[in-house]
Formats: sequence, structure tokens, C-alpha cells
Amino acid sequence: MDTGKLTNTTVKAAFEAWQKGDADAFLSFFTADAKLTDDGNPRDFQKFVKEACGSERFTSIDKVEAAGTAIYGHFHTERWGDFNTFFKFHIDSAGKIDQLDIGQAG
Repeated sequence: MDTGKLTNTTVKAAFEAWQKGDADAFLSFFTADAKLTDDGNPRDFQKFVKEACGSERFTSIDKVEAAGTAIYGHFHTERWGDFNTFFKFHIDSAGKIDQLDIGQAG
């Protein structure tokens, strides 16, 4: 997959770790108390990563917004099938991701 559209280096590195199914590498880009929302609802971030990383992935990147921190594209999950989704990364002043918002995109 072409990740050339990803202009934020932190987001790009985290995204590539996600795509490879490397949960430890993915988590290394986040603060210890990172938050997760799924379609606007709070979820357990650590549990989500442990359950989803390696079995869920983007199959295409359709657009990138918000200075490279919001990724929209087609997504595949073994549990729920294929659909359009977004990952929106929030980066703190120290350069770590402190929140990830995910959900279905229209």
C-alpha cells in the first residue's frame, strides 16, 4: 500500500506498525494513558489494540486530512467484514499520540 499520502511522520510510523500487525510498535507511539473513541463512544484503548492489531487493517487510503493526522479509507476486519473507516490521531505537545478516534466513514 502506498503510504506516501501520510505526511505526519508520527502518524505514518504508527500506521505502518498497525498495517504490519505489530501491536508493540504501534503502542510505542502513544502515551501510556491514550484514549480511544469508536464512532464517538469511549473504548478501552489497550484492549482494542490487543484484539484488533494483526486482524484488522486498511486496504486502501482514500484521503488524508488535518495536517496528516486523519486517515480515511477502506478497512478489512475478520470479524465485521469490509467497510469505509477513519482513524484520527491526536498528538500532544511532546509528539506522542494521546487519542485515537476511529469510526465508520460515510
